[in-house]
Amino acid sequence: MDSGTKILRRSLHAFFNNYHHFAFAASFIILPFSFFLLLSQSLPFFPQPTIHLAFSSRLRLIFASAGFPSNWPFFSLLNSKLSQSIFSFLLTLPFSLSSLLLCKAFVIRTIIHLPSNRNLCTLYKSLLHTHFFNLFVVLFSNAAVFSLLFLFFNTFGALNLTASHVIFALSALGVILYSIIVANTSVACNVACVVAVVEKRGGYMAIIKSLVLLRGGAATAVAVSLPASIGTAAIEALFQFRVVRPFKISGNLHTGGLFEGLLIAYMYSVVVVVDTIVTCMVYKSFKKSCDHSDFDSYGDILERKQRILEA
Repeated sequence: MDSGTKILRRSLHAFFNNYHHFAFAASFIILPFSFFLLLSQSLPFFPQPTIHLAFSSRLRLIFASAGFPSNWPFFSLLNSKLSQSIFSFLLTLPFSLSSLLLCKAFVIRTIIHLPSNRNLCTLYKSLLHTHFFNLFVVLFSNAAVFSLLFLFFNTFGALNLTASHVIFALSALGVILYSIIVANTSVACNVACVVAVVEKRGGYMAIIKSLVLLRGGAATAVAVSLPASIGTAAIEALFQFRVVRPFKISGNLHTGGLFEGLLIAYMYSVVVVVDTIVTCMVYKSFKKSCDHSDFDSYGDILERKQRILEA
């Protein structure tokens, strides 16, 4: 297994070595997804942001009924972030199922050097199947975190340990726990997309094989994905500052602001492309260092069980 620095260096080398291919993917394939994702996080552009407010109020009621201290900043921030994520997910779902998956299939085929008979349509079907299972895994991981937080807060509440410093410590622990689980889930789902394209194992098989592949090296995979996460967060903040803030002040969107928004969306697309390349390099590095006999035999056992269940 290569180090994180080596994986990042190989990823940047692969990106600049095939820059014209990846620039095409960022400019035409994934650009609609990036633009609407940034736009969905800018609620002042929409005439009726009541959907977002409805999500926020429902989540606030759920937190209050579960016994969470909703007046604390952690849960206010979590409520705002979750409602925004749900709103963005619903608004960008058609683009994530089309342009995002097509871009990932294009980048993975370029990096892994798949045969020419593996066209994008075939790769897209495996990727789409895996994407739906990834959504279920993300939903399950969030539910697991909230269940643990519910258990912690209600246990300490039953013991009358409701002092401010105890609640603050539990909130800090919740932030750390949530960040770790979400980061590992995101990495496993991204590697599952690569497995689905390369090994033609779509659906839950790709997720299981990605978990086997990342066994013992999840920390390295999370570390190499961190720069892309920081980059996307910085670009989202830039879009808010350069596009949304002038719109709030003036009340209208100029042509220059629209083109600047498209440029920022292109920057976001490039970061997504680079993140996909990094995931491919993680897959290649971990697959090379993995015990192929155990890895393949485990997948064969799962496939035999699947055939028995289908029969």
